[in-house]
Amino acid sequence: MQFERNDYPLTLLYDGACPVCRLEMDRLAQRDTLKRLVFVDIAAPDFELARYAGDSGVTLEDLNLLIHAVLPGGRLVAGVEVFRRAYGALGLGLLFAPTALPVLKPLFDRGYAAFARNRYAVSAMLSPLLARMAAARAARRSAACAEGACATSPQPPARSAS
Repeated sequence: MQFERNDYPLTLLYDGACPVCRLEMDRLAQRDTLKRLVFVDIAAPDFELARYAGDSGVTLEDLNLLIHAVLPGGRLVAGVEVFRRAYGALGLGLLFAPTALPVLKPLFDRGYAAFARNRYAVSAMLSPLLARMAAARAARRSAACAEGACATSPQPPARSAS
């Protein structure tokens, strides 16, 4: 799936209260050298649903069921489509291309929906691994800064809406 230049910026509406979700958004932010992605934490106290959902009828409950993204024209996309577009923005669209194949798409959509429903339990189960991954990532960033090569790409906020 090929995306056009006018498909960006892509605003990712993610659950910052979910450790797995935060780690994935951090990973995307680190790779977003072209600044095509914007990260918005829907769990932040200052999150404004109307600002992102407009008159689409999408509720905060809907946003909590599946990850959503806002396209530049204001249209919302949800679920695995968000990851296809986000990884496409990074030039890594081939990683998620199989998720769009007609025979596989329903499986990936159902699998992601099951994960999304259980993301807090999955995060709790993976807590030691997630902590090690986050610590390793922080150590790499710290070492890069010590060498004068600090990352300049914006980090998704841990608990803010913009």
